[in-house]
Amino acid sequence: MAIDCLVLGAGQEVGKSCVVVTINGKRIMFDCGMHMAYNDHRQYPDFSRISKSCDFNNAIDCIVITHFHLDHIGALPYFTEICGYNGPIYMTYPTRALAPIMLEDYRKVLVDRRGEVEQFTSDHIAECMKKVIAVDLKQTVQVDKDLQIRAYYAGHVLGAAMFYAKVGDSAMVYTGDYNMTPDRHLGAARIDRLQLDLLITDFDFHGICLVFQFTFCKCYNSEIEYRNSLFIDYAAAVSDTVDYIIVSYLISLPCPEMEALAFGLRSTYATTVRDSKYAREREFLKAAASSVLHTAVASILSFVVIIVVHKCVAGGGKVLIPAFALGRAQELCILLDDYWERMNLRVPIYFSAVHNFDRSLIDAPGPCVLFATPGMLTGGFSLEVFKHWAPSEMNLITLPGYCLAGTIGNKLMSGNPTIELEGTKIDVRCQIHQLAFSPHTDGKGIMDLVKFLSPQHVILVHGEKPKMATLKERIQSELGIKCCDPANNESVCIPSTHYVKAGASDAFIRSCLNPNFQFLKSGSEEKSVSGSKCTEGTLPLWIKDERVAEGILVLEKSEKAKVVHQDELLLMLGEKRHEVQFAYCCPVNVDELEKFTTTSLTPTARMLRDPNKSSLIRLLVAKLSRKLSEGNIQDFGEHLQVESFHLSVCLKDTCPYRITNGLEDKPRTAFFCCTWSAADDKLARKIISAMENRDLVET
Repeated sequence: MAIDCLVLGAGQEVGKSCVVVTINGKRIMFDCGMHMAYNDHRQYPDFSRISKSCDFNNAIDCIVITHFHLDHIGALPYFTEICGYNGPIYMTYPTRALAPIMLEDYRKVLVDRRGEVEQFTSDHIAECMKKVIAVDLKQTVQVDKDLQIRAYYAGHVLGAAMFYAKVGDSAMVYTGDYNMTPDRHLGAARIDRLQLDLLITDFDFHGICLVFQFTFCKCYNSEIEYRNSLFIDYAAAVSDTVDYIIVSYLISLPCPEMEALAFGLRSTYATTVRDSKYAREREFLKAAASSVLHTAVASILSFVVIIVVHKCVAGGGKVLIPAFALGRAQELCILLDDYWERMNLRVPIYFSAVHNFDRSLIDAPGPCVLFATPGMLTGGFSLEVFKHWAPSEMNLITLPGYCLAGTIGNKLMSGNPTIELEGTKIDVRCQIHQLAFSPHTDGKGIMDLVKFLSPQHVILVHGEKPKMATLKERIQSELGIKCCDPANNESVCIPSTHYVKAGASDAFIRSCLNPNFQFLKSGSEEKSVSGSKCTEGTLPLWIKDERVAEGILVLEKSEKAKVVHQDELLLMLGEKRHEVQFAYCCPVNVDELEKFTTTSLTPTARMLRDPNKSSLIRLLVAKLSRKLSEGNIQDFGEHLQVESFHLSVCLKDTCPYRITNGLEDKPRTAFFCCTWSAADDKLARKIISAMENRDLVET
């Protein structure tokens, strides 16, 4: 059995998450996202790869949505209402509540403001949501008699969930976006320890080593102009730990708040900086910085963005923070609100997704902070405000997270001094501050989750190719788990677990109860038994009873699997038993046999002319008992038996199983006819080698 994974989106890239997984005949679509950077055929997953006939209702058993972000749900109304999928869709209750809001907001931006072709309507969104079945966390949902799913808390954003899916004995987890460290409004991801064939995990963290540089052109002292750079390096200081933050240098600090931040950071490394008269600011930032330094680098950097924002508004500038309406925006709002209250600041903070921001305030004098959607400056109100504020050196654009290639946010991060929008060139003179402030997990978080779940296989999705390749190597080398990172439209086949419940026939059970004695001689010359010495010729006999159940598994159509005895199978098939038998007439020098007996059994010339079969058999038993350590040698007088190996004295002048090699003409040579089954061929070769006084080289 196998698990087949078709990656329709987020394969070696960030955007349009969509993975179709087939488990034991059941097909699940995990997420149905869109790519924010494209408006052509690359915007949506290539659904034709699921079904060439576009019969998606028979091709897909269910859809599972991990959370409400557009790169995970943006294509869902298109797939259901345009492509025609009418099956069940599963998501958590918060996701069901927030998804239509996100989708409608995107539709408005796309059509009403940008004038692009409408992919789906408001009615399509409403009809799509009617197909949704909401689930609670850790609630086991039986999709049908074979397929069950269960949601686990993922952190990241409100309602985000990892999903466990099981069909028969095969099980997997699809994580979606998740966060392994708590922030100010959401906890860390939590999941049970599960037996998994496959873990599909998002790889949505951006960079192990980043360098930030901002230039401050305004100062509190009007007589002196500061142009200083603050470099903050991410460094993987030690392996297997979160990225540490290192302050490379701070020169001529431009404001008391930045000086206080430096004091807080440097105090952690047992360095000193001169005292500041702004005690309240210093103590606040010192406590804040040092308290979070050991928990997460992102928390430290969040205070950096607060200081940068404060610096801008203190100089009379405006701050634009393009952010998606839900998720990291809440975290930044909480941080700014806390800082504003502690510092007793009166500069207004607006959140356009919650309040109807008066557009007349865009060009109004005075400082302000504005959270505007969407993030990455892909369009909408945030892009409209950017056009007005970008040309002023007093203003600041803060990008609080990763920006997809092709978006305006990504171009700003690349340092483009001019942005062209709808044929108009915009000179970017404002400050640009990009911060890795992300609600996704980091490299350590992914490694921790993989190590905790210890699946048989891992598939990485939703990340940049070079960084995914690095983590893939770590998972394979450090954890010993097979890992792959398929590209879009590639399929991966993963072997899965399959247990078969089988019954047992009465004959098979009886055969298992029968003793299976094995009589073994000790291999040592002397053996202490009950304090006495065992000398040559009186070696102890060791008896073992190893009952090995040997049967045949029978699988018949519409019948339960059953283990039967081999004799029963012949009756079931109406066949007779056939066995392969070997035969050989073995010459043995009688003088050699005499060496292995202490009794007077030396054959005379008369015995060889009219041989006594029992005497020869006893001579041979004495020799084989010393030479063989396995097998039960049974002496029946005129023949002996070892398993299926049967031996008797051959008195024929010409035997069909005798090989003519000149020994038959030599005196004091006896012949023994031997037969055995193919199953005991190895044992037979050992016995014959011992009889012919040869050393057997095993192969």
